[in-house]
Amino acid sequence: MSSFSSHASSPVTAVLGPTNTGKTHLAIERMLGYETGMIGFPLRLLAREVYDRVVKLKGAGQVALITGEEKILPPDPAYYICTVEAMPISKSVDFMAIDEIQLAADAERGHIFTDRLLHARGNQETMLLGAATMVPMIKQLLPKAHIISRPRLSTLSYAGSKKLSRLPRRTAITSFSVDSVYAIAEIVRQQKGGAAVVMGALSPRTRNAQVDMYQSGEVDFMVATDAIGMGLNMDVDHVAFAQTRKFDGRNHRELVAAELAQVAGRAGRHIADGTFGVTGEMPAFDETLVEQIENNTFEPIRRLMWRNPNLDFSSVEALKISLEAPPPTRGLIRVPITIDMQSLNMMTSDPSIKDRAEDENSIRLLWEVAQIPDFRKTIIGEHASILGDIFLFLSGDQAILPANWIEERIARCDRTDGDLDTLGSRLAHIRTWTYVTQKNGWVENQRQWQAQARQVEDKLSDALHQGLMKQFVDTRSSILLKRLQGRDEAEAEIDAVGDVHVEGEYAGRIEGLHFTKDNRMTNSPPRTVRAAIETVVGQELNNRASELAACPDDELKLTEQGEIFWHQSCIAKLVAGRDLLSPDIKLLADESLVGAPRNQIEARLAAFVRHYLDKLLEPLITMKNEESLNGLARGLAFQIVEHGGHIPRANIAETLSDMDQTARAGLRKLGLRFGTYDIFMPALLKPGPARGLAMLWSYFNKRKPGEDLALAPGPGLTSCMRESDLPDGFYRSLGFRVYGKRAIRLDMLERLADLIRKAIEGNDKGNEFEITADMVSLMGCSRDEMADILRGLGYGSKPKPQEEPQLSKEDTNNQPANNKEGEEFTLEDTGAEEHSAQTVAHLWYPKKRPTRKTKPVHKTQSKKPADKKAAHQTAKRRHKSTSNKTSNKNYEKKIDPNSPFAVLQSLKDNNK
Repeated sequence: MSSFSSHASSPVTAVLGPTNTGKTHLAIERMLGYETGMIGFPLRLLAREVYDRVVKLKGAGQVALITGEEKILPPDPAYYICTVEAMPISKSVDFMAIDEIQLAADAERGHIFTDRLLHARGNQETMLLGAATMVPMIKQLLPKAHIISRPRLSTLSYAGSKKLSRLPRRTAITSFSVDSVYAIAEIVRQQKGGAAVVMGALSPRTRNAQVDMYQSGEVDFMVATDAIGMGLNMDVDHVAFAQTRKFDGRNHRELVAAELAQVAGRAGRHIADGTFGVTGEMPAFDETLVEQIENNTFEPIRRLMWRNPNLDFSSVEALKISLEAPPPTRGLIRVPITIDMQSLNMMTSDPSIKDRAEDENSIRLLWEVAQIPDFRKTIIGEHASILGDIFLFLSGDQAILPANWIEERIARCDRTDGDLDTLGSRLAHIRTWTYVTQKNGWVENQRQWQAQARQVEDKLSDALHQGLMKQFVDTRSSILLKRLQGRDEAEAEIDAVGDVHVEGEYAGRIEGLHFTKDNRMTNSPPRTVRAAIETVVGQELNNRASELAACPDDELKLTEQGEIFWHQSCIAKLVAGRDLLSPDIKLLADESLVGAPRNQIEARLAAFVRHYLDKLLEPLITMKNEESLNGLARGLAFQIVEHGGHIPRANIAETLSDMDQTARAGLRKLGLRFGTYDIFMPALLKPGPARGLAMLWSYFNKRKPGEDLALAPGPGLTSCMRESDLPDGFYRSLGFRVYGKRAIRLDMLERLADLIRKAIEGNDKGNEFEITADMVSLMGCSRDEMADILRGLGYGSKPKPQEEPQLSKEDTNNQPANNKEGEEFTLEDTGAEEHSAQTVAHLWYPKKRPTRKTKPVHKTQSKKPADKKAAHQTAKRRHKSTSNKTSNKNYEKKIDPNSPFAVLQSLKDNNK
């Protein structure tokens, strides 16, 4: 039995009822009416709040604060303010009170409240404070107790569901996870200017700083866990539930009606009425639940948690058995395995620890260590590991925690950098060492270590408070909102650089034609602020629209990325239009810019882009608009324009074969060149037009021109390695062709055609030629890459005939003896490695293209022979030319017009 049982004859009064009934205030008054007294509270936060109140009334020398992590002990205190677990049970006092006695039903801590209910007694008066749901259990366990029901001092009513943006001032929004609390606080910051954050995991210093910020009116909203339901008195008018589900340390579960009422009851203070409701995605409360909360009618508690207070320390096994002893009376149930019991089991599974726990004193020490709270809420194995180290030190020869060991652990926490989660984690760690340093006899120089741990906790608390303020409070918006309270209008102005100020506070900036709101300004400002911003921004945008519509072209700039700049601000960008040369324009302007001003800007920018492209791509635009062209020339001009200024010759071979020289001359006057491989406009290969066409191609094909052009060949490059991220079509738009791994500019391919022509004319092999050093140098590539280029241009190849190497007599004698008759030797076999390079030499020749089905190749050639004899001679000559690898120079062969060689022959004829 607890030592309080000796005072069992003192009267017990149970003051039960909902929140805001003045129960705590009554207990403090009753205690101060006696010479000595003690009150146990469920939270360290609440104990600290009441301690500060009593100190103001009685002085610091008369009041002690005792919690697991903090002790303030004057020499001879009269009053003890404690957490329930830390109550000094050996002290004899006149008055004793236990707050929130309904927590005796809690699975983790309930057994301690039950023990205090049964055994904690004042010499003259004992008071139990809590919910009315405890009436049946108190009557059963304490039949002589006097029960007083206290009604709520004000009305609590249901206000339904409200959006976060519609919640009234002085609202506490409740949620039950750190992530959810932070997420809601961020939304409130954006919409309302800021919020205080209150959670049970905060240190008293951080919590008090956050509450003071709320109470002072610096912020009008609070986001909290159910920690506010335990007696923390604040000026809250409305409680909004964003969640009703929590993790209780064992399971995720819905809060019961009585628990919801405990939190909802924070709304309204003294005689001021309060309201509660839901917000966010929470469904509305049903009528039954609303009636229960409003009328404080709940299912009574029928059983309390209990654990044997008379433990057997004769052995570890005896201790475990005594912890599992059955309750002595009806209505009590043995507590499920708690964290301290789990820690005990894990520690005693370690042989080194179990060997140390041999006598009563060491087993008592082991149990005391096992009861160190897991402030970090980590996995039980990690927590038990730390406890095991502590026990081994305390049960060792020195029987003390080494100074360097404890110093190292405190030092790990002594950092104030990092985000909120990091600071919160360090704060949880330091609470462990704060708790340890409060234990008498565990450390040398106890006061020094207590002060050091407290200093680190205070630093972390202040850093966390500042971090919470920085993250969840927009001081500028908060100040602005307060200035506008009760006013219908706000003053706004714009300075020379476009900064917008409302009531002297920066609200955003106009850049170009778009207003960007300051990210520290609320996303949903009050009507007066919103109206002021809309008015001044709207006027400024209309003025800028008029100025832009009348500006000259030299004030506008079109970048390679397709962005249009005016006064160094991007105001529009190009997007895909109906064809390559007709891009559309997307205006980057504020939505408030509408009607005639917007239409004028769009028309002005369209005219600018048209004029810009007409000038940049003048040859192409001239060809597009040339009305003198007709027939085949007009059709070819259309294809050239459609393809951005060039087209492979092979694609239009039939058109060219039908086109006379007069039509070609008309196109040449417009800047068109009839090349061996491509029909193109050399003027468009210059860097400006080429990159402009590439930009238009990227937009037309729904790509990002800025990224494409960053990988494009630089100005002046005529041959380069191709980028795998760029499609062939992009290179075509730049005036390049892609062959294998290389991209070659079109005019360089024509120079290559000249070299090929010279190579063919300078040998006696007919159409055949070899790759020369000049060709490789011109293309800036290797011979293998040159081969890829020639294949892409339509050339075929065959191995160059080589003379058989003459083997010396010595080489012949070195032939393998087992060589069978008829086997051939490679050059490697003969050792003639110097000839290996020659074996890969090739002769190249124009390949004959297959005829097109739509239009026979020979339709436009010479007429059919007049008689069978002539036809026979023609067929004979054609067969001879095809079968003979070396053609006769003097023989005038009828050439396939689709082949590259036909084009070469045409150029020869044109140059005559």
